[in-house]
Amino acid sequence: MNASELGLPMAVPAEGLPARVRIHEVGARDGLQNEKQTVPTAVKAEFVRRLAGTGLTTIEATSFVHPKWVPQLADAEDLFPAVSDLPVDLPVLVPNERGLDRALALGARRVAVFASATESFAKANLNRTVDEALAMFEPVVARAKEQGVHVRGYLSMCFGDPWEGAVPVPQVVRVCRALLDMGCDELSLGDTIGVATPGHVTALIGALTQAGVPVPALGVHFHDTYGQALSNTLAALQQGVTTVDASAGGLGGCPYAKSATGNLATEDLVWMLQGLGIDTGVDLGRLVATSVWMAAHLGRPSPSRTVRALSHQES
Repeated sequence: MNASELGLPMAVPAEGLPARVRIHEVGARDGLQNEKQTVPTAVKAEFVRRLAGTGLTTIEATSFVHPKWVPQLADAEDLFPAVSDLPVDLPVLVPNERGLDRALALGARRVAVFASATESFAKANLNRTVDEALAMFEPVVARAKEQGVHVRGYLSMCFGDPWEGAVPVPQVVRVCRALLDMGCDELSLGDTIGVATPGHVTALIGALTQAGVPVPALGVHFHDTYGQALSNTLAALQQGVTTVDASAGGLGGCPYAKSATGNLATEDLVWMLQGLGIDTGVDLGRLVATSVWMAAHLGRPSPSRTVRALSHQES
């Protein structure tokens, strides 16, 4: 018998947690962007379609960056139309006004800009200072909002930086406030190299709240470099956060931060949330099957512990 037939995980709710969590699935974009071998557009499109079939409602589809910077996502113009009929939200990354133009031309209704909390990563990722990057995003966000498009602001290096080390909480709060003030609807707090711990997460969300950043506007994006992604997620949920980024099968890293390992696996997140009695709307069995399918295309097993456990049980 498999886990679900045995009634596992047993749902035991804990006090002070949300009733429902929205998973912002990043596997098709953040998960695949660092793959060295080009993944065919048809495979990416099928991956998105299968993810939509699991009950996920937000699936980040691709990025309209220059192909030179992220070659794996050079097919954005072909991929987005191939999945745009799906009844789910399909956010896309846009680095600048040119990227926004490309996304709007294809009918994208949700876009994201990506900023940095540290100067070193802003230089490595955007070849700009933090403030220069914010200035670049202002017209992008303004134009998107004029078109009625939802804008997410990604913020990298919120908890630590591979060049600068510890990142002061007020430094992160300043950039978050700037992104909100320019019109971002939502912020994703990125632990890009996976060094956060639960107390740090609690302190940052508390400082953001004190600075007038509404908790419903926050999402969290944890990498599992030190095995802390789930504990950090729980800490965020205890602070009222209800949006969690995750990547099917634990795919992904960051091409500009070599110490960044995989994202929090969506399956591991769903297992924990099911055990806490928190609704996600996601069919875990279908999600595991999707990640097993994708892992076969990539030629290696999924790093997700839940994928490995459940696919083994069902084989």
